[in-house]
Amino acid sequence: MALNGGCLCGTIRYESSADPLFTAVCHCTNCQRQAGAAFSIIVGVPSESVSITGTLKTFDDRGDSGGIVHRQFCPECGSPIFSLIPDMPGVNIIKAGTLDDVSGLAPQMQVWCQSAHPWLTLDPNIPQFAQNPPAA
Repeated sequence: MALNGGCLCGTIRYESSADPLFTAVCHCTNCQRQAGAAFSIIVGVPSESVSITGTLKTFDDRGDSGGIVHRQFCPECGSPIFSLIPDMPGVNIIKAGTLDDVSGLAPQMQVWCQSAHPWLTLDPNIPQFAQNPPAA
């Protein structure tokens, strides 16, 4: 399943030739801030499957876990595109809102549920983790 997407202004375009490794709803406070929303839908893909047109800017963030998160975005319009986490080498985490077509995606888990807004109803059929899921 090829995934194609880009930023709001069109300066950045990307493609992943691989099937997603995972799709998740992230409720961490920094994803909330970056997305300007109650949560962020994220899709992990192998880094080697990703090709990018345009030059991304990177903001080095410290996640709720205390670890570094390299947040990559369009320097023109500010659209968040990827998150790179050193503890997950070889994985690009796509911000699903930048995908051209999300119809084939379904969240497999919800992470950082301890930061979820109390008014948000979480689907009990999707596994929920207070923080990150256990390492496989």
